[in-house]
Amino acid sequence: MASSLFFSLSSSSSSSTVFRSSLSCGSFISNEGHRFGISATRSGVRCNLVEPLKFENGKPCIPVLNEQILPNFLASTSRHQENLVPKNDTRLRIFSGTANPALSQEIACYMGLELGKIKIKRFADGEIYVQLQESVRGCDVFLVQPTCPPANENLMELLIMIDACRRASAKNITAVIPYFGYARADRKTQGRESIAAKLVANLITEAGANRVLACDLHSGQSMGYFDIPVDHVYGQPVILDYLASKTICSDDLVVVSPDVGGVARARAFAKKLSDAPLAIVDKRRHGHNVAEVMNLIGDVKGKVAVMVDDMIDTAGTIAKGAALLHQEGAREVYACSTHAVFSPPAIERLSSGLFQEVIITNTIPVLEQNYFPQLTVLSVANLLGETIWRVHDDCSVSSIFQ
Repeated sequence: MASSLFFSLSSSSSSSTVFRSSLSCGSFISNEGHRFGISATRSGVRCNLVEPLKFENGKPCIPVLNEQILPNFLASTSRHQENLVPKNDTRLRIFSGTANPALSQEIACYMGLELGKIKIKRFADGEIYVQLQESVRGCDVFLVQPTCPPANENLMELLIMIDACRRASAKNITAVIPYFGYARADRKTQGRESIAAKLVANLITEAGANRVLACDLHSGQSMGYFDIPVDHVYGQPVILDYLASKTICSDDLVVVSPDVGGVARARAFAKKLSDAPLAIVDKRRHGHNVAEVMNLIGDVKGKVAVMVDDMIDTAGTIAKGAALLHQEGAREVYACSTHAVFSPPAIERLSSGLFQEVIITNTIPVLEQNYFPQLTVLSVANLLGETIWRVHDDCSVSSIFQ
């Protein structure tokens, strides 16, 4: 973006308004929990979803999507009608686990396909049972399953799904992991610690996956833990497009990294956001999920501060950082994150009035009781759907973000 480009950030913090992003990879969910449709150029079908997500036992049910709009930054990659995969073509199959069925349905709708039929149940003792309800012999299979909370159950379910596909003679198995759990344990910072990220990578590989598609890994080095190809996509274009729809002079904008480890991520974000200046919150952590802010590097006085992180867990880091920004004279503070883990007491901290808006994506499903007025959820369905097409067609994935 040129430096003269103007953005406008809304001043109201009472509720999130519905915004349809031309660049966002799909739809987004407002704070009321409604999902808004998008129109697929691949299928040539138009559909519209205006019903709220329905919840059963605290988990969202799969919505019936009937509209899809191709975002602008993917418009150049759209396929013509004659290039669509025929309905009877069994080479490409998509199956969903139980962790985020709504996102899986959106991805399938974007691609003009139907989700594969799969039976997943739990025995009385908690053991997981998986059975594919259709043949995948010789197919290119994509399994959509984030390893979000409950992390152990969802990870085990993914491993069993991979094993079921391998034993059913699938030609290629790609684990589509919108949120890769255990990624924070990616190195030894103290003696006698485990590197759980490497362990999980080994488990996925040994289960039979041929490839992994992940979104916004906690650190890039996690890709090296896999002995199979890893396609790493970023949710930044979705959030950037949403921010670009608002109007504020770029001179009043500053991008803030909530810690020193996220500087590279924040710098890349600032460069794409009109080359905005960068500020860094210096913190000292005394234990897991416990952060203490020390000082601020950079100038935020009178500016709109946009805090960028890959995930929000208990929100301790980002909340203390926002409090410091207000003390240093920031006019407004926005929180942007790809993964909304939202472990208690995250909701209380995020809705306490420190943030003008909290912008996340739907890599992890947000329960209905966790919605609050400042929350905006953007969808990465089109982004993941386009990536799946490119992996299936052996095309470049990195060109999506250029």
